[in-house]
Amino acid sequence: QEQLVESGGGLVQPGGSLRLSCAASGFTFERYAIGWFRQVPGRAREAIACVDPNDDATVYPDSVKARFTISRDNVNHTVSLQMDNLKPDDTAKYHCATDRTPYCTGRFLWSDFWGQGTLVTVSS
Repeated sequence: QEQLVESGGGLVQPGGSLRLSCAASGFTFERYAIGWFRQVPGRAREAIACVDPNDDATVYPDSVKARFTISRDNVNHTVSLQMDNLKPDDTAKYHCATDRTPYCTGRFLWSDFWGQGTLVTVSS
């Protein structure tokens, strides 16, 4: 069974850091690019970052480029999103997803294969 499971969310103060993890199983992890998106109720999904099987990374929105880093571990089948200097606007549910291709084109945002998410709340 193909599965993506996120973890690592929580409550953090502005300026703090969190490291999210996406654990993959049930498919050939090394073949697929994996992305992260976030969603706030009532708002559209926002693509955050993607990493391809060669560990080439793309971070999409200018608002997080200097603060977020994505990486993958092809041995342990995980993808991590390191988030530093968090801001209240980063509050959202974060999901990992894949469009089942090895390319970071952003299409994972509309894929049918994504995890249940992990909630990040940035508040003092």
